[in-house]
Amino acid sequence: MFDSRDPFHRRPVGAVEEETRIHFKIRLPRDLRCSASYLLVQDDKSKNDMVSSMFWCGMDGDGHEFWECDFAPPEAGLYWYRFELETCRGRMPLLKGEGGKGALSSGTFWQLTVYEKGFQTPGWLCGGIFYQIFPDRFYRPEGPVNNPFPDRTIREDWGGQPYWRPNERGEVTNSDYFGGTLRGIEEKLPYLKSLHVTCLYLNPIFEAHSNHRYNTADYTKIDPVLGTEEDFQSLCAAAGRLGIRVMLDGVFSHTGSDSVYFNRQGRYPQPGAYQSQQSPYFSWYHFISWPEKYHSWWGFETLPEVEETDNNYNKYINGRQGVVRKWLKKGASGWRLDVADELPDSFLDQLTEAAKEEKPDAVVLGEVWEDATTKESYGSRRRYLLGRQLDSVMNYPFRNAVLGFFTGADAAQIAEGILSVLENYPPQVVRMLMNHIGTHDTERAVTVLAGEPSQGRGREWQSAQTLSSGQRERGVRLMMAASAMQYTLPGVPCVYYGDEAGMEGYKDPFNRGCYPWGRENQELLAWYRRLGEIREEHPVFKEGSFRLLKAKGSLLAYVREDPEGKSPSVLCAFCSGKNPETLDLPLEFQNGTVLLGGSLKDRILTLQGESCCLIRAARDLSAFAAGEEWDMKIYVPNVPKA
Repeated sequence: MFDSRDPFHRRPVGAVEEETRIHFKIRLPRDLRCSASYLLVQDDKSKNDMVSSMFWCGMDGDGHEFWECDFAPPEAGLYWYRFELETCRGRMPLLKGEGGKGALSSGTFWQLTVYEKGFQTPGWLCGGIFYQIFPDRFYRPEGPVNNPFPDRTIREDWGGQPYWRPNERGEVTNSDYFGGTLRGIEEKLPYLKSLHVTCLYLNPIFEAHSNHRYNTADYTKIDPVLGTEEDFQSLCAAAGRLGIRVMLDGVFSHTGSDSVYFNRQGRYPQPGAYQSQQSPYFSWYHFISWPEKYHSWWGFETLPEVEETDNNYNKYINGRQGVVRKWLKKGASGWRLDVADELPDSFLDQLTEAAKEEKPDAVVLGEVWEDATTKESYGSRRRYLLGRQLDSVMNYPFRNAVLGFFTGADAAQIAEGILSVLENYPPQVVRMLMNHIGTHDTERAVTVLAGEPSQGRGREWQSAQTLSSGQRERGVRLMMAASAMQYTLPGVPCVYYGDEAGMEGYKDPFNRGCYPWGRENQELLAWYRRLGEIREEHPVFKEGSFRLLKAKGSLLAYVREDPEGKSPSVLCAFCSGKNPETLDLPLEFQNGTVLLGGSLKDRILTLQGESCCLIRAARDLSAFAAGEEWDMKIYVPNVPKA
C-alpha cells in the first residue's frame, strides 16, 4: 500500500531540504471502496496537522487503485506523517508498519526529517577513514618524558595493565601515564598512511590532570606530558603533507576541579571560582552553596559543570580569540564535541559559527549515542542535523548493528536499524557519519565479538580476563567480517587505535591499553590495509547509494552503487552464523571480481561461516537486468552540492 523507502511511493525518499515538493502515492485494495484519502503531516514542535487531500489517479490491475498528492514542508524541522482513508468500513488510518510499509489501523507515524535550505557539509572527509588515538597509549618515542607534575606516575612498562585499583583514600585518580606523545604520533604517520587513514581523531590533548584528559585544566595549553604547541603544529603539518587531517576532542560541558578555572586543589597561582567569587571564572559555574556545593557532571565533584550560556564562558570558547578558533589556526581541521547532548543549542550554534568562520571546511561532529534526529535533551527535541549546527555525529546505531549482527541478531532486524538511519538522516550527514565499532567509552570490539559478556561484572573480574586461543582465533575471524561491514556501510569508518592489531579489553581502563608495537596480529593488520585500499579504489564508498539485497537469518547482503552508473558497484555479503550461506547473484556480479573472501560458481556466491565477501561488478548499473528481483529497499543520496 505504501513504502516510505521506495521512490515509487515517495519521491524523493529520505530527509529533504525545506520547501522540497514530495510526491506521495498509496496503493489501496479496491474492495475498501475508498471515497477520499488524506495525507496528514504533524509538525513536531506545534503538534498541529497539515492536511492534504489526495486525488484518485487510476487503477493497478482490477484489484487496486492509486491515490496521490504533493506536499512541501514549509520549514526545517521534524515532521510525522500518516494517511487517513474514507472507506466502506468507515474512516481508517494507514500507518507505518514493519519495514516502513503501510499497515491499516495499527502502527506508528512515518518520520520526515527536513533540513535548512543550503545546508552543506565539508566534502574532504567523505570516502576517507578516521583513526582514533588515545594519546597517552599510542606511541612513546625515544627519550625522557617531560613531566612537571610530581603527582603523576610515568610508567616504564609499556603495555602493562592500566592502574585501576583505588588508592588509600578510595579514589581512582587515573594518574598513571605511559608517555605517549604528539611527537610519537608524528613518528607513526607512515604507519597510519599505510592504513589509508585520512583523519586522526585525538582524544583530549589539553592540559588536564588525568591520563584521559576529560577533566580539562587549561584549554589554551597542550598537556606538557604530550608535548608543546609547536609539537602540535608540527604534527598537523606533517600529517597534512600525507593527506591526513587532525580532529580535536572538545570537552566543553565541564572542566576539571583541578584547573586554572576552578582551582579547587590550589595548583594554580591565580584564584579560580572555588577560591574567590571575584575570579573571572566564577560566573562559569553554578554553585548551590559556594564553594563546596556545585553542579557537577553526573555527580563527579572533580568535574564541575559549566554554564555554557554564560557570556564570559561563551566568549572564551567561541569568541574571536577563543579556544575553538585558536586550535583551528594552529592546524586542526575540526572538533569532535564530547557529550554534545549536554550542550545547549545556542552554544552549539555559536561554536559551529566560530569554526566555520575561521576555517570554512572545518568539521563539527558530535557525540550522540542515539538517533540524532529524534534525540531529546534540555526538555526539547534537538536540531543537531538540520543545519547551522553539527555536520555529523558518532554513529552508535551502526555500531550496534554491526556488533549485533555478529553476536546473533537476525539480519532483518539489523537491516531495519541501518535503513532507519539512512531514511532519517540528511544525506550530506550520512556521507560523513563516524562509523565506529569501538571507542574509549566501549569494550574492545574483538572482546564483544568473542569474549564472555561482562554482564555488569566489575573491574576485578574484567581485569583478569583475556581471550583464550580459541576465542582469539574466532575473534580475529569475526573482526575481519565486522570491519568489512564497518568499511562498506554509508559513512566514514573510524578505527579505534589497536583494533587493527587485535587489541582486546573490557571497559575503561582495560579498553585503553598501549598499542602493541611489534606484537600485532599480522593477518588482521593486513586485512585492514586491504580494506583501506578497497575504499580508496572504489568511489561508490564515498557517496554511493545503498541497496539492500538480502537480510534473513544469518545472511546480510547489500550493494553500494553509483546512481549515475559511472563507477562499478560493489556487492557486500556477510554470514554471521557458523554454517555456510549461499546467495544467488544479480547478473552484473556473476562474472565480477572478488575483492575479499567468498567463492563464486554458476551465479552462486558461497560464504563460509562467520565470514564476508566483497565483489566488484563486471559491468555498470546501466546494464542491470530489469527483470531481476531485489529484496527490500534502496537508499539514494541526494547531497546538496557547494
